[in-house]
Amino acid sequence: MKYGGARSLVRGSVLPEVVAENSTAIAISQQFPDAIVDAKNETDGPVFYIDPKQIVAVCRFLKDSGGFNQLAGVTGVDWWPRTPRFEVVYFLHCYEHNTRVRMIVRLAENQEADSVTSVWRGANWYEREVFDLFGVTFRNHPNLERIMMPADWEGYPLRKDYPVHGHKYSYQDE
Repeated sequence: MKYGGARSLVRGSVLPEVVAENSTAIAISQQFPDAIVDAKNETDGPVFYIDPKQIVAVCRFLKDSGGFNQLAGVTGVDWWPRTPRFEVVYFLHCYEHNTRVRMIVRLAENQEADSVTSVWRGANWYEREVFDLFGVTFRNHPNLERIMMPADWEGYPLRKDYPVHGHKYSYQDE
């Protein structure tokens, strides 16, 4: 964890001080002691950095026990040349308590994320978009194929190392 200072112990797990009093962080930590690897508070709510191996279990827990019944979005971030290079960001919303949580999974360049389509069917298109534009693959996704770019497109346009001018085309034949 990158935050210094006191930590709150919750049944054997250590939470970053900035979210030590957050009820959602405490609930996750009690159920999955090593799931939250880092955290911070932002103006739109808490941000939890989740161990990639535990993202599906944490999402299932938050949906079933925490009331986070809406996956409001999934997106990607490319931090090239930093490692790990990618972040997959999940935006959750609990209608009952009008609570929002942002969860982030950090991934190396060729590392796969687990698909959360088994928790929220709506993750299907979000994950396909992240795959299509960033090249992040999702293990156990039901139909991981391009959704915005042509099927034969080469590369991933939202990667920082993608050519600034795109690919060169010859329009003489069109």
